[in-house]
Amino acid sequence: MAVKKNKSASEMLASIVIEGIFEKLGEEVVQIDLRKIKNAVADFFIVCHGKSRAQVEAIADSVQMEVKKAVGINVWKKEGFENAEWVLLDYVDVVVHIFQEGNRRFYKLEELWADADTKTILPAVTAQKRTKKKSSAEV
Repeated sequence: MAVKKNKSASEMLASIVIEGIFEKLGEEVVQIDLRKIKNAVADFFIVCHGKSRAQVEAIADSVQMEVKKAVGINVWKKEGFENAEWVLLDYVDVVVHIFQEGNRRFYKLEELWADADTKTILPAVTAQKRTKKKSSAEV
């Protein structure tokens, strides 16, 4: 008998964040699972980048809107909107890092958490979910 594991609140929030990122075509989305790291500041880091300041801002706005719509919470802290080179959205258990591409390559945030489980998230999964939602709405 297969046992279905329920997602934790932080896993569900991470999924919603990722959907918001893909809505604005965020690139190279990585989920860093920090739950097994002693004294970690969050359960998950979600890291992505955009090609321009405008795209980074659009991704950040989309994430905030998707989270608010899905679970009704606002971001606890946010930083980096002045230059939009590295925007941080802190939802306490899930922290979102949205870079411009050059800054992401420079800071290499994923490498700082090499002990954590890291998973690259592909956009096709989210695109399939959107297609299914549209199909059922059209019926």
